[in-house]
Amino acid sequence: MAKLVSGVRPRYFLATPLLGLTPLLLASHTAMAGNLGTGQSDFGGVGLMQTPTARMNEVGNFAASWSRTEPYRRFNVFAQPLDWLEVGFRYVSVENRRYGEEIAGDRDYLDKGIDAKFRLREEESYWPELALGLRDAGGTSQFGAEYLVASKRWNSLDVSLGLGWGYLGSAADVDSPLGWIDQRFDDRPDNAGGDQGGEFALSQLFRGPMSLFGGVEYQTPWDPLILQLEYEGNDYAHEPQDNDQPQDSRFNVGARLRLGDNFELRSGWQRGNTAMLGLSFSTNLAGLAQVKRDPPPRSLNAPADPDWATTARSLQRNAGIRVDAIHRDGNDLTVTGEPTTYRALSQSEGRANRILSAKADDAVDTFHYRWQRKGLTLREDMHDRDAFEAAAQSASADTAYRYGIYSRARLDEPAGESLYRGDAQRASWSVGPAIEQNFGGPDGYLYRLSAYASGEYTTDRNGWFSGSVTATLADNLDEYEYIADSDLPRVRTYIGDYLAETDLGISNLQYTRTAKLGDGLYAMGYGGLLEMMYAGAGGEMLYRPFDAGWALGLDLNWVRQRDFDQQFGLRDYETWTGHATAYVDTGYEDILAKLSVGRYLAGDYGATVDLSREFDNGVRIGAWATFTDAGDSYGEGSFDKAFYVTVPLDAFFVRSSRSSATIAWQPLTRDGGARLGRRYALYPLTEERDLGRYWEEYDKTWE
Repeated sequence: MAKLVSGVRPRYFLATPLLGLTPLLLASHTAMAGNLGTGQSDFGGVGLMQTPTARMNEVGNFAASWSRTEPYRRFNVFAQPLDWLEVGFRYVSVENRRYGEEIAGDRDYLDKGIDAKFRLREEESYWPELALGLRDAGGTSQFGAEYLVASKRWNSLDVSLGLGWGYLGSAADVDSPLGWIDQRFDDRPDNAGGDQGGEFALSQLFRGPMSLFGGVEYQTPWDPLILQLEYEGNDYAHEPQDNDQPQDSRFNVGARLRLGDNFELRSGWQRGNTAMLGLSFSTNLAGLAQVKRDPPPRSLNAPADPDWATTARSLQRNAGIRVDAIHRDGNDLTVTGEPTTYRALSQSEGRANRILSAKADDAVDTFHYRWQRKGLTLREDMHDRDAFEAAAQSASADTAYRYGIYSRARLDEPAGESLYRGDAQRASWSVGPAIEQNFGGPDGYLYRLSAYASGEYTTDRNGWFSGSVTATLADNLDEYEYIADSDLPRVRTYIGDYLAETDLGISNLQYTRTAKLGDGLYAMGYGGLLEMMYAGAGGEMLYRPFDAGWALGLDLNWVRQRDFDQQFGLRDYETWTGHATAYVDTGYEDILAKLSVGRYLAGDYGATVDLSREFDNGVRIGAWATFTDAGDSYGEGSFDKAFYVTVPLDAFFVRSSRSSATIAWQPLTRDGGARLGRRYALYPLTEERDLGRYWEEYDKTWE
């Protein structure tokens, strides 16, 4: 299954505003399509056609591609989260094989796989680039392969040569040299991915005979066109599912033609007798950005607001701070509020400094910003007024001002005179189109085009009602059938029934409260219709020390399955679910590691590992995998896993925004390892507890 969700919607299906990410991604002008040595292979990932190269794309690159070489159609999604790591997954549709009449009628068989490539050495004057890779390591391993490959560039030529095992080495040019170490490496076991697939085929790695493969790319004088010649290591005499193909030659020829900044058309002649056609889309997520047309910062000499209520509105409009309170204590002026517009707090604070400098009398010498979210106080930043005003007028004073800013975790209630107190009761809403899609299963491509309306009403500073409804406009969900082989309770595989049963459903309706229990200790409770499939109540606690780079959380929920019509009725199935979660900022390349251990919706116990990297522009690329004690009861796939990308809308629009949308690709919807799709979680709500990139983003103070 592939999923794209906006905000914090559940991760078991795909839903995104129609006018959202797809056309906006096309706006990137840092695409890699057409560059020598960086094209997508038939299998996805940087390569020639059937074979990989040692090349990597730029950090942050994202590529989706399609190719057809009879009898295979391949759909691939790959990303470059680190300069030395390429990861991705694919679906392979086998046109002359079927799932089976009892499973999916006459639909083509669909195989799924996960790949990874690791760069071992960068190219130098006299040394090639060197990489080690795994294909189909986390799927059925029907196309499983391992390889070691080197690439070297000479002017307009990029040459690669490698050794392949498994699918890349079925021509068996030579025996594996690893057999000299242990005879087990002489033979490659079959079906190492397990009967249900989804198992890491560790017993296959680098075993069996191997073959040479390689090739060359030539950059023609016409810049959009690149020509390819490759030599395969596969002889097509041992294809999966006894689907052997005739091969007249191990040499393949092909071409890549760049179509604009993001798209590339690929074609070739493979096996000496078969045509290939492919299309690739590529963009650099780390480079996504948009020139802003935000209101300019207020001038230091601008007329002062007539009263503090007007100042609070100015702080909202110009500095992106929803003000809860303003206090004066001697020479200190404190603004308590929530960031609403700018991702960088330094930008909000710089704009607010100008507004406060115009308003406050000369006796005020320090501005305090007491940041909070949903009533939870998180940290306080302090600015010297005179130093700021001097730096705003002369760059020579910038250093003194910058090093005078400091933050602290001490968050006592502000003392002194109350100048302004905001109204805690407020309402907000949004509407828009969405599309939900399901592909990767025997049912083929499923979709639902819908419209949603979402709203929130705050009752006080720590409590709020939230809700959303979704109306179906068009769909083909009547083609969905449950075909999974699983002995677990059907906690997620009723998804088709929920989406097909009604044209208007309540996807969320709940009440939520937060509380701060101590220094760095936060709590949240909630109850209602928590998501499309479940109603119930639960709570979460999070301990997050100030700027510590780690946090510990615990959530516990009692839930009951909702009726398919997504109204207020409930089904019989009920359970409790919850997890203890550790969050660790690894300190390496902005990688966040999360480990959750607990009980899942189907009553299985296990753990979820989530690794993600955030780039400077706020884009986050990550993947998670869930392993439980479901064992053979899990069915096809064996464990739950997904790849996701979170994109800040700020990267696309001319006005700043703190909103984001998440695209998630999940190979299958299964009941094992299923988690509750909670709308709110404390870790993202408390992100300002960490300074993050505060100092790196200091220059935004002047924007």
